[in-house]
Amino acid sequence: MTGRVIAEIQVAPTPAGTPDDPHAHVEAAVRVIQASGLHHEVGALGTTLEGDADEVWATLRAAHEAMLAAGATSGISHLKVAGVDRTMESITRKFR
Repeated sequence: MTGRVIAEIQVAPTPAGTPDDPHAHVEAAVRVIQASGLHHEVGALGTTLEGDADEVWATLRAAHEAMLAAGATSGISHLKVAGVDRTMESITRKFR
């Protein structure tokens, strides 16, 4: 997929974190997205990001891998990806 995309990722690691930080493995994935430089919004059930398709796909993969590298023994990443000519803000503006 080339061009611009909007994507949402929800990582579901097992376990979700450590005894000291119950969401550590999820947060590792979110930190990768935050460091990507892509426009993103962290939500209660997933993180939405937008940008160049190649950059977004690379970031989604890196987020999934970060969840595992942080110590999850396994994990599933639920993805939604749409090629668009709009922005996250233009789609959600009327609801805010």
